[in-house]
Amino acid sequence: MSSTASFSMIGVAGRRLRVGQWHVQPAASGSGKTGKSAKPAPRPLVILSGIGMNMEMLEPIASRLPNRRILSFDMPGIGGSPDPIFPYTIPHMALTLAALLDRLRIETVDLLGISWGGAVVQQFAFQHRARTGKLVLAATSAGGTMIPGNASILSQMLDPMEYSVEKALRRNLAMFYNGGGADTVSLNAATAPSPIGWSCQLAAFAGWSSTALLPLLSMPVMIMGDADDQLVPPANAHFLHNAIPGSKLEMSEGGGHLFMLSRPDAFIEKLTGFLDS
Repeated sequence: MSSTASFSMIGVAGRRLRVGQWHVQPAASGSGKTGKSAKPAPRPLVILSGIGMNMEMLEPIASRLPNRRILSFDMPGIGGSPDPIFPYTIPHMALTLAALLDRLRIETVDLLGISWGGAVVQQFAFQHRARTGKLVLAATSAGGTMIPGNASILSQMLDPMEYSVEKALRRNLAMFYNGGGADTVSLNAATAPSPIGWSCQLAAFAGWSSTALLPLLSMPVMIMGDADDQLVPPANAHFLHNAIPGSKLEMSEGGGHLFMLSRPDAFIEKLTGFLDS
């Protein structure tokens, strides 16, 4: 599937990032009325994806949301973003996202965090509560307190050369991204991260936890998980749900770790139902 996004390199927070935007001028919705009766445009949606995932892999989600402006970026050393000069932390990447929104003159956003990206959006929602509309956490955890997944998959992640060398990439991504699902995820859009990029993402997540922050999240939150996720077991979704006051829990079966990509139509139905409610 070819991407419908527009990509650009933007300098922000002392680094250059490859930024992607879909539907900057969203398709018209409703009856076509204008003026006071026109439905206001929805908040832009920021999507941050899993470890090592370049933005092109978000196309099955973004293409199904034509009425909403969507924003993402490749983490340092991932996709088209240059390697980081220094290691970074999850709170630093949350500040980087805020600086990027400033550059684009976007004040308030909804957030979707997938797997590793869920850590950054949790941190952003805490640090920038006034700029956060609704928060969706998919196949993610609270970080250091997470219930670990399949040991063989986790041990494979510790060697960056297994994911940054093109020959090994395809073999391992099928195991890593599908993560127990009955349906496969297309890997045609995947590109190999650099060893530094992969290692920095691992290190940032290993040194972070949101456990103390979760009870302070007061915006509408939906947690999504899959019963067959071998990388982030469903117990993590229940932990987040119990820790975040008033949160909504949506569980599925058979989709694996990236259930939002293996079964995008079902995922989009739940996502839009929550964001548009």
